[in-house]
Amino acid sequence: MAKSTVMKEALAVAYSVKATHASLHTADPGTTGASPTGTRVAVTWTTGSSDGQVSGTAAITVGSGVTVTHAGLWDASTAGNFCDGGALPGSYTGPGTYTLTITYTES
Repeated sequence: MAKSTVMKEALAVAYSVKATHASLHTADPGTTGASPTGTRVAVTWTTGSSDGQVSGTAAITVGSGVTVTHAGLWDASTAGNFCDGGALPGSYTGPGTYTLTITYTES
């Protein structure tokens, strides 16, 4: 059964409401959020669109000599639940600020 555009939008917005914070990781976080580094930061999300897509950004500080390869999304700034994760477009080595750009599309 195909989802309507209304349902796609609602599910994409629900994703952004749940995944409120981002983290960077030194390896694949898997399904548990393993290998985090630094602190989590709040994600700034766009509003939902009729194509079932939301986008977000988070500027995350990376420590000196730390190489990050993956990102994760969480429902809290500390503790909480790991929601999603994946590989960065390329690795990044600190010090500096990595601006994470997230796009979620409900299909």
